[in-house]
Amino acid sequence: MNMTIEDQYQAELKQADIDHHKPTAGAMTGHILANLWYLDVKLHQIAWYVKGDRAFAVTAYYQDLIAENRKQIDELGELLLDENQIAPSTVAEFTQYTKIPEDGALKYHTASDMVDATAHDYTTANMFIDRAIKLAERESRPAMASFLTNMRGYNNQVIRKLQSFLGKTAWEGLVEEDDDDDDDD
Repeated sequence: MNMTIEDQYQAELKQADIDHHKPTAGAMTGHILANLWYLDVKLHQIAWYVKGDRAFAVTAYYQDLIAENRKQIDELGELLLDENQIAPSTVAEFTQYTKIPEDGALKYHTASDMVDATAHDYTTANMFIDRAIKLAERESRPAMASFLTNMRGYNNQVIRKLQSFLGKTAWEGLVEEDDDDDDDD
């Protein structure tokens, strides 16, 4: 039976709804992709509007973050397709799936506040990456798990560098220590 374009799209929407209610590695990775897309906009906002004596350093570093972020967007979209998953591909989907907050007023904040917001964004991104890695491992998707593990390592490095700009250790003020974390598995 040949499905119409509209039938195909409706089937995709139905499957996406199922996958997001009982998360799959593909659905969780779709959230990661949406987070990257929103992060791209936010990184540009900061690179364009940062002011003060740290502006040159922040702008230069953020240009590097933007370049890597865009590379990750493309690679992650391709990975989803390689895994026979649907990658979000509309502004509406990115908006629905992201957990990276937007704030038009961020451009008026200090460089330190902008960098702090970015460190929090990468920490938020890591929550989704961690969930997707566990799901990919459960679903026997080693390529996806490997890619996401490497992404997690990169994000950890970014967080450490952003935090050092603020005079903090890598996770200071970002991650609450929970003694019961080991009991969740």
